[in-house]
Amino acid sequence: MTIPEAEVLLDLIGTVYDTTLDQASWPAALKKVTEFVGGSASSLYAKSVSCKTGKATYHWNSKPNPTVIDYFGKYIKIDPVTACQFRFDVGQPYSVEDCIPYSEFVETPVYQEWARPQGWIDHLAVTLDKSTTGFSVFGIFRSEENGLVDDEMRRRMQLIIPHVRRAAAIGNVLDLGATESAALADTLNGLAAGVFLVDKNGRIVFVNASGQAMLDEATILCRVNDTLVAADPRARAILSSAVPYARDGDASVGGKGIAVPLSFPPDDIWLAHILPLTSGARLDIGLSHSAVAAVFVHQSSAGTPSAIEMMAKSYKLTPREARVLAAVSEIASVSTMAEVLGISQATVKTHLQRLFAKTGTNRQTELVKLMAAYSSPLRRIP
Repeated sequence: MTIPEAEVLLDLIGTVYDTTLDQASWPAALKKVTEFVGGSASSLYAKSVSCKTGKATYHWNSKPNPTVIDYFGKYIKIDPVTACQFRFDVGQPYSVEDCIPYSEFVETPVYQEWARPQGWIDHLAVTLDKSTTGFSVFGIFRSEENGLVDDEMRRRMQLIIPHVRRAAAIGNVLDLGATESAALADTLNGLAAGVFLVDKNGRIVFVNASGQAMLDEATILCRVNDTLVAADPRARAILSSAVPYARDGDASVGGKGIAVPLSFPPDDIWLAHILPLTSGARLDIGLSHSAVAAVFVHQSSAGTPSAIEMMAKSYKLTPREARVLAAVSEIASVSTMAEVLGISQATVKTHLQRLFAKTGTNRQTELVKLMAAYSSPLRRIP
């Protein structure tokens, strides 16, 4: 005698919610869900779109054998489905065909080298949660015996997915924040610039590999009671006073951040660029780390185009305008600029007005911020 679907579903829902009390029961629950919906394996996993990294939290029958390369170790970076997945609404089922023509998918390394060796030909997934940069997913894999995803499978997935999503949320199984934090750390550790995420008091809440090396050397920056401090006494006060401005976001320091010197001639020039993490999409990074600012630290290099050169090309500056722009970054007063450049104060003011008009700025401080933006410290380590 066939058990009515309603009774099977009721029992299955109970099994799913049992996981909120005993997370070790997730594999058994996934097995029952997979058998009800129709598939040969399943997984709860999360992905970061920007960095193309991720992790699987729980599996049923989907752990690859030793002869198959781990998906998150290699294939996530070349999977054409990943970028497409992000566009689907939470709770909306989608198959491979919904993301990419199936005839194209079977020609990809993801299918040829990873899915096919495990006997999988299709995948019905549902996004359980997502943020601006990543998402968590419940996915069921189909074998040749199951065939491609069909309407009946989609219907059954719709019946059970609200409960899977709720149970995962209650049990905090899909730690999307942890996945995104790990992805962010991987990205920042790939930069040559020292990167420090600091709170409103200047305390370090994250430092990348290059930044840690700077702290260990302690010639440019130091860690004092977990606070980021400049080694040079002249730079120390400037840095400590600049970080608190980030609490007010772009309105205070500008969306492109501000530049702070950490050393002075005749020594090698080191600069810190302070970017608020309290505005726009950057707010997500700040929240996940209790940080209000990112501090990028790098050495000024004669081997790379200067901000003045790049701005001169971008804004079609005349040689005299470029000279005044260079003076703005070092000298505050018009009278001193005139004396250094050997021109009248009226001429300096004329060039400044032309610079404002060409760059869309209104004040000298805005010109300095713009130059900071052109002096990018984000050079990837080869």
